[in-house]
Amino acid sequence: MVGTATAMSQSIANLTSACKTHVSSVRNMSTGIVSQPPAAVWKIPRVQWALVVLAGAAIVGAFLPAVNLLFETWGTVEEYSYGYFIPLISAFLIWQRADQLRQRDLRGSWSGVLLVLFALVLNAVGSLSAMLHFSQYGLVVALFGLSVCLIGWRGTRIVAVPLGTLLFMIPLPNFVMNELSQQLQLVSSQLGVWLIRLFGISVFLEGNVIDLGSYKLQVVEACNGLRYLFPLMVLGFLSAYFFQGAWWKRAVIVLSTIPLTIGINSLRIGMIGITVEYWGPSMAEGLLHDFEGWFMFMLCVALMVAGMSILARVGGRPQSLRAVFGLEFPEPIASGTPIRWRSNSLPTLTAMALLASAATVTLATSKREQIRPDRTSFDQLPMTLPGGWSGRPDHLDSDVLTTLALDDYVLTNYSVAGEPWVNFYSAYYAMQSTGRSTHSPRNCMPGGGWRITELKETSVTPIGNAAASMASVTVNRAIIQRGDQRQLVYYWFDQRGRSLTDELKVKWFILQDSITRNRSDGALIRLVTPVTPSEDLAQADRRLSRFLGSIAPRLPVHIPN
Repeated sequence: MVGTATAMSQSIANLTSACKTHVSSVRNMSTGIVSQPPAAVWKIPRVQWALVVLAGAAIVGAFLPAVNLLFETWGTVEEYSYGYFIPLISAFLIWQRADQLRQRDLRGSWSGVLLVLFALVLNAVGSLSAMLHFSQYGLVVALFGLSVCLIGWRGTRIVAVPLGTLLFMIPLPNFVMNELSQQLQLVSSQLGVWLIRLFGISVFLEGNVIDLGSYKLQVVEACNGLRYLFPLMVLGFLSAYFFQGAWWKRAVIVLSTIPLTIGINSLRIGMIGITVEYWGPSMAEGLLHDFEGWFMFMLCVALMVAGMSILARVGGRPQSLRAVFGLEFPEPIASGTPIRWRSNSLPTLTAMALLASAATVTLATSKREQIRPDRTSFDQLPMTLPGGWSGRPDHLDSDVLTTLALDDYVLTNYSVAGEPWVNFYSAYYAMQSTGRSTHSPRNCMPGGGWRITELKETSVTPIGNAAASMASVTVNRAIIQRGDQRQLVYYWFDQRGRSLTDELKVKWFILQDSITRNRSDGALIRLVTPVTPSEDLAQADRRLSRFLGSIAPRLPVHIPN
């Protein structure tokens, strides 16, 4: 009986509890609230955060020369002055994804260690060759590798775009920058002149020089539009990242920054030409000129925002820009949410050890200085050469010298009785591994208004007694034309005993010799002569071959092998 009574009491208690639960559920249903325990979130233990901080410090130490060059470039090259903000933007974007990272059980992957090793190889190549672009890209690869070590590929995919944003802080290689700058200058000049002519103003364009008759405007590198393009592309990329729409709309946002930049920069050049024509040269100088640049950039931003607003309304579900612009902040952890701690990451510890070792080597070893071979300055080049050649020295303008950033140069017009002149130019660089390198005439000649009508590689045999023992020289042979004028051009790159015509081969041998010979010096050599109406190209070729036979034996003391 006692046992039966106990069992009955227990049954009554269970029934009472069930009834209470049912009543509670009914109340919740009546109010529309369904009680569910909050899902657990994953957090990184403090020990692992300490490892991440130490690994970050080790990355800075291992890549210190590359980091220093980044800050130097941001501070001195206006096109990259926005670079200071890129790491902050990347950190903000990663923080914005914090709630997504907390919802997943993410584990580190050993493949991240391989990425870190690859980054250190890039850093070694950059340090040995003094071509620190390799090290700068290696810095970004190392950060990706550290992310994979900590949260694996699943987690890294979540923050891949924020990490990829760091690529915007790295300057373009010098030869790419020069090519891009030249092309933008030419296009902006042509469109600017077209706008000036719309106002009935007589204007003549020669390359990048806009001749208004009373005043000449030089569309220099500062007006190439890159100061708009680079920061505008960053804004376009970030806008596409936040824009909640079809992929093609995002692509349009990013790609639209290019025509926007060209169009607005051309508008600026055209407006300067128009205002100079009516109100004088002061409109192209000083504070007003700088204000025009700032105003045009803000106009670019306004037009980009207007374009996004139009894209938001295109398609099956038209929306406002505010509705599709997903700038959201991570949800805070609710009170009472269970916390789960991620397990210790051995890949992160291994990566930190590798980076710390690399940082120790970097900080302990002095900066590797490249060999600068002894040479004779170009000002010792004789003005009188065998064959009756007599020279008259010329010079480059200061703004051109700033752009070229060369160590020594010669610019001389040589002539012989009864024949047209030959212009001899050579630019020498003691080191070509830190962003300074020879500029190809193929990029520079169009800036002076010359059009390349023919360009090919050919072998030239020097003519003359002084060249009797000389082998033939492979050169780039170009015919250029401006109006009715024609000129014949030979140019090649004399690089540590090699005569090269391919710009890409020049870059390759700079890298190779920087590592194996600890040298990257070299020079550009260019010969130019006019093709007069009374002679044919064969006569101009012979004239350059004769001059080459006179000048070439004297060059090795100025351009070391």
